[in-house]
Amino acid sequence: MTPTEAVERIHQCAWVGQNPGLTRIGQLLEALGSPQEQLKFVHIAGTNGKGSTAAMTASILTQAGLRTGLYTSPHLWRFHERFQIDGVPMGDEALVEIAGLVLETAGRLPIRPTEFELMTAMGMVYFAREGCDIVVLEVGLGGRLDSTNIISPPEVAVITNIGLEHTQLLGDTVGKIAGEKAGIIKPGSQVVLYHQDREVETVVEAACHRAGDSLTVTDPHELEMLSTGLEGSEFRYRGEGPYRLALLGEYQLRNALTALETVHALQKRGWAIPVQAVNGGLALARWPGRMELVRRHPDVMVDGGHNPQCMAALTRSLRELYPGKKLIFVTGMLADKDFHAMLGDLLPLAKRVIAVTPDSPRALSGEELARLAREAGVEATVCPSISAGTDAALAMAGAEDGICVCGSLYLVGEVRHHLGLC
Repeated sequence: MTPTEAVERIHQCAWVGQNPGLTRIGQLLEALGSPQEQLKFVHIAGTNGKGSTAAMTASILTQAGLRTGLYTSPHLWRFHERFQIDGVPMGDEALVEIAGLVLETAGRLPIRPTEFELMTAMGMVYFAREGCDIVVLEVGLGGRLDSTNIISPPEVAVITNIGLEHTQLLGDTVGKIAGEKAGIIKPGSQVVLYHQDREVETVVEAACHRAGDSLTVTDPHELEMLSTGLEGSEFRYRGEGPYRLALLGEYQLRNALTALETVHALQKRGWAIPVQAVNGGLALARWPGRMELVRRHPDVMVDGGHNPQCMAALTRSLRELYPGKKLIFVTGMLADKDFHAMLGDLLPLAKRVIAVTPDSPRALSGEELARLAREAGVEATVCPSISAGTDAALAMAGAEDGICVCGSLYLVGEVRHHLGLC
């Protein structure tokens, strides 16, 4: 079996017809020898920022000399990216071997695991085999019934920013969604919460009280900005620092506070994480495809934000980085997202829109997107692919222009590959 064949076999195990729950993943992992029981975890749930927070936390732990696993989703270009140890994705040989083992084991079970459950099991086997000291584990969907929640109480349970998402599964208010996310809170953990809507904080506080866990909420008022720009930011937090962060966007600073509080919670539990590791890990943290400046003169920014909260955060940050300037946007969106709200944030900053259709059955057509942009008074054209759209933007841009490729995670991997970044 080749790596491509292994990935194809995993993808064939669709979610269709399956209900959320931990029964399938529990049976699968038990049949695999319960590898998750050999591991310690930082477990991260949320709507926005959980991947960035996970990447920053993992970078700090690696700099502390800990063999650190990182499990995230989705991948941008290669499936292997979902499983990393000390910043290095899983290799082909391990992927083929572990996928084969997990698929063979799943085939003997009375119930069929889903695609994400198979991936979660692969991660657990891989991280246990490789002797990881700790694994930073990103929730796939929700929290309470997500397959990652099969683990025993984590060292730290982290809740990042919460917004309305997957409302049919998780609930139609941020409070209900917070209840599902807070399902990762178990007795015996430290809990860290990104400061946000009081309704969310109340739900998480109640979950911590029931579990008997201590809660730390980030305090953005304790953030002291020292400098910020296209090279990154320098700041202090709660009087400590200065810290350096290469990730762009004011929202990444707030995610950095969550990562710092997570590290402090680990230190309280006895994990040896020196100050130098915190500083170095934060400075070295990378999270591709999230306000990633990939080229200069003209500037090309790539961002995978795919919901109204992400788009609002992106446009706020672009206004700070490019004050008074309008940009060329290459964008495609999904029809099942609130694309009207996303365009409402994007179009006031647009000098021109190049619309594409994402490679997804859920895609909004590029023609419809361009029509909406024109109705708002913004010049718009349609290109057949994200690669063609990016080339068109580069051809029309002057050295002092800015280009932003955004709107859907489906676009990010393709454009990064087209630009030679992966």
